[in-house]
Amino acid sequence: MSRFDYMVDFAKSFLIVVAVYVLCHGVTAFVVTPVQNLFFSDITVFASLIYLPHGVRVLATWLSGWKALFSLFAGAFLSELMFTPDPIFTFIEPVILWSIAVGAMSAYVSFIIMKFFGRDLYAGRDRAMNWKWLLIVGAVASVINSVGQIFVFSGLIVPDDLFAVLITYAVGDLVGLYVSMLVLMIVFRWIRLFADAK
Repeated sequence: MSRFDYMVDFAKSFLIVVAVYVLCHGVTAFVVTPVQNLFFSDITVFASLIYLPHGVRVLATWLSGWKALFSLFAGAFLSELMFTPDPIFTFIEPVILWSIAVGAMSAYVSFIIMKFFGRDLYAGRDRAMNWKWLLIVGAVASVINSVGQIFVFSGLIVPDDLFAVLITYAVGDLVGLYVSMLVLMIVFRWIRLFADAK
């Protein structure tokens, strides 16, 4: 593969990941957040009970490794600019870049931990997708992200809400990952059925 082809492939995957991340964040912002805000308004500022972009983090990192960090950071930054209301953005602005970095790196660190324990789970020519292991990676990434976000937002979160925010991050990431993977499984099945019907 020439350097030009490599750059074109990188640019394509970069734009796809950014677009999917922004789309998933938009669905979370316009569908999940308003409902969650009715019941948990203090926590909703920091974390979502169904955070779909976590699935994008795990799958993009599974496919691209460390190269996914660029598109995940860009997607998260654009999402915050597009979907975070101004009063909330102003409130979290001092630490927003740290928060984005923690989220973007959580899946990558999780894959590194798995590799350290003898499980190289990155996508490869000879490796099929293993949904169960990707969910485990996502769960570890969710814990990493939750703890990291608590440190990032520690000066802004009311101490009484710390545990609730931590749990919301963890649950939201896991449910978001599960929903993303479920949608992907359905899409892959449709593609297979459509290809078989031809």
